[in-house]
Amino acid sequence: MASAAEQLAQSINWSSFSKADELKKRIWFTLGALVIYRLGTYIPLPGINPEAYSTAFNGQSQGILGLFNMFSGGAVSRMAIFALAIMPYISASIIIQLLTTVVPQLEALKKEGEQGRKIMNQYTRYLTVVLATAQAWGIAIGLEGGQGIVLAPGLFFKISTTITLVGGTMFLLWLGEQITSRGIGNGTSLIIQAGIVAEFPAHLGQMLDLARTGGMSPLTLLLSVVVAIAVVLAIVFFERAQRRLLIQYPKRQVGNRLYEGQSSHLPLKLNTSGVIPPIFASSLLLLPTTAAAFVAQSNPNSWLANVSIYLNHGKPLFMVLYAILIVFFCFFYTAIVFNPTETADNLKKHGGFIPGIRPGENTAKFIDYVLTRITVVGAIYIALVCMVPEIQNYLVPSIPFVLGGTSLLITVSVSMDTLAQIHGHLLAHQYEGLVRKTKLRGSRR
Repeated sequence: MASAAEQLAQSINWSSFSKADELKKRIWFTLGALVIYRLGTYIPLPGINPEAYSTAFNGQSQGILGLFNMFSGGAVSRMAIFALAIMPYISASIIIQLLTTVVPQLEALKKEGEQGRKIMNQYTRYLTVVLATAQAWGIAIGLEGGQGIVLAPGLFFKISTTITLVGGTMFLLWLGEQITSRGIGNGTSLIIQAGIVAEFPAHLGQMLDLARTGGMSPLTLLLSVVVAIAVVLAIVFFERAQRRLLIQYPKRQVGNRLYEGQSSHLPLKLNTSGVIPPIFASSLLLLPTTAAAFVAQSNPNSWLANVSIYLNHGKPLFMVLYAILIVFFCFFYTAIVFNPTETADNLKKHGGFIPGIRPGENTAKFIDYVLTRITVVGAIYIALVCMVPEIQNYLVPSIPFVLGGTSLLITVSVSMDTLAQIHGHLLAHQYEGLVRKTKLRGSRR
């Protein structure tokens, strides 16, 4: 069965894309949904003075606001209705996953299969509304605290801003679900990627303008492009890397028939945690830094002013703490999303075993040992990739921060997943065509 599937996958002709009408409809639907998302990032909140807000944002663009602006596709810099993007949903998903390890009821739902997954998704949406409401209310209060940003401060502005931002987040969540079901899949990931990619031309134009006006040497520009290409190649290599553990299944007899033993593989990704570690690490470091910067503006001589200086992008202390937090979250999140004991129990139930390893507890210990070793490599890889823009920012502060690290990691990873989805649709289309041809030949006979 596996060999037949591999032969079919190898025989896929990408020219058959023109005949895959269903796939083309999905792609057009996805593009249309992403266009709607991009339009929403340019619709500003009512009651905002754009010039005053732009001035205030530029003073804090290197803090947590800059990170949120990257994930929202520039919506934060314009304070648009999609300023929160789907970050509350990502936070809610992570919190629910964390709770499954300590709340027995949630752990039981996780083991109930599709029905349990639907209930947990519903809990995630409820928590998304709560988090989005809290963040939107905080944004409204923060906007009123700015000089001349809000045209008519008051309770009505807070309520209207909160409803608008929460509504924007929930609309994006719904749009992502539609892309997943009616488009090419990976709805929420594609929305994040679209926001990041949309900012690339502006930053590339900024770099070219700096090179033209003498603010950046042509050699520096060339090296930046070469480094970005090298980072992309490294991400592609490491994201595809995996350790495949051989799984053997013994012979079994069903009635009078004896089936031969089969073998398969348990793939363990080098980077099991994905892009969560740099996002968490950035948030933890930039949140207190941004708060300190606000305090430092009113009291430049306070100790918080020094904190905001030493914990800025490109500073040695920031880079050290950033790398440590990334490594920590790589191990922490991997331990949450992958349970070696549960995997070993499932293998034992289905009669599978790793050659040379006893089923049960010994298998769980072996899987945990292998997973820990490859996570070390994965954590180093993620830390190095995310440190590239920090080093660039330290050596050449004029290089846009978005050209490396988390932005490239998300862009490349989502692009690879999207291509895999398209390849899967083409594979299914060609398989259906082969089935129809086989049936037609059989009817003629």
